[in-house]
Amino acid sequence: MKETTNTKWNNAFLVLVFAILYLPIFYLIFYSFNAGGTMNAFTGFTWEHYQAVFEDTRLIGIVLNTFLVALLSALIATAIGTMGAIFIYYTKKRSIRNTLLSLNNVLMVSPDVIIGASLLILFTMLGFSLGFSSVLLSHIAFSIPIVVLMVLPKLYEMNDSMISAAQDLGASSGQVFSRILIPSITPGILSGFFMAFTYSLDDFAVTFFVTGNGFTTLAVEIYSRARRGVSLEINALSALMFLFTLLLVLGYYFIQQYEHNKHAQQMKAIGKRAGSGRMVKKG
Repeated sequence: MKETTNTKWNNAFLVLVFAILYLPIFYLIFYSFNAGGTMNAFTGFTWEHYQAVFEDTRLIGIVLNTFLVALLSALIATAIGTMGAIFIYYTKKRSIRNTLLSLNNVLMVSPDVIIGASLLILFTMLGFSLGFSSVLLSHIAFSIPIVVLMVLPKLYEMNDSMISAAQDLGASSGQVFSRILIPSITPGILSGFFMAFTYSLDDFAVTFFVTGNGFTTLAVEIYSRARRGVSLEINALSALMFLFTLLLVLGYYFIQQYEHNKHAQQMKAIGKRAGSGRMVKKG
C-alpha cells in the first residue's frame, strides 16, 4: 500500500515537472497562430506570422548560419572528443586519467557566462576578429567535453578481448580501430554528435560574448528582437525550432533503436554459431 502511494506521488511530481516545462512552450506555440498580433487574447487563427518568418531573408540567413555553425562544430567536436575519450581510456596511469576527467568535467559544470567571457578575453588577446570563426571555435570548445562524456561509457562497456583477439590474428592497428573499436562505440559517438549539435543550436550565453562583425545566430537574434518588443514572429520561429528539435530527438531515438536491434541480432547470430560448433564437436 505504501509503495503504491509513493508511486502515485512520484507520477504526480513527474506530471507537474513536465507541465512546468512544456506549458510555456505550448502557450507560445498557441499564440503563434493568433491573428490579433499580441499575446493578450486569441482573436482568430492565421498563418501570417509563419509567412513573415519565411519572407524575412535576413532571418533565413541567420537560421542557415546557425545550422552551419551547429553542424560544423558538432562534426569537429565529435571527431576530437572521440579521440580524446579513447586517449583517456587507454591512459595507463590512473592519476593522469583522473586528472584529465576532472578537467573535462570542470568545463561541463562551468557557467556559460564564464566560458564566454574567458573566450572573449582570449580572442582579444590574440587579436582574433570576432565573427563566424570565433563562434565556431567557441562552440567546438564547449562541445568537446560533452562528446567525451558520451563516448567514454561505451569504451568501458566494450569487450577488450575482441581487440586482443584481432591483434593476435594479425589485424593492423588501423583495422582494429576501424572494424572493432569504432563500431563498438558508435552509439556513444552518435549520442555525442546529437548532443553537441543541440547544445550549439540553442546556445546563447557563449555566442553572445564572441559574436561580432555582423555575424549572429538564431538565439542571439531572438534575444535582440525580444528586447525591442514581443512579436508573434518570434513565436512562430520558436515553434519551428521546437518542431525541428522534436524531429531531431525522434530521429536519434530511431537510430538508437536500430543500433540496439542490430547488436541484438549480431549477438543472436554469434550464439547460434557457438551452439552449432558445440553440436559439431559432440557429433
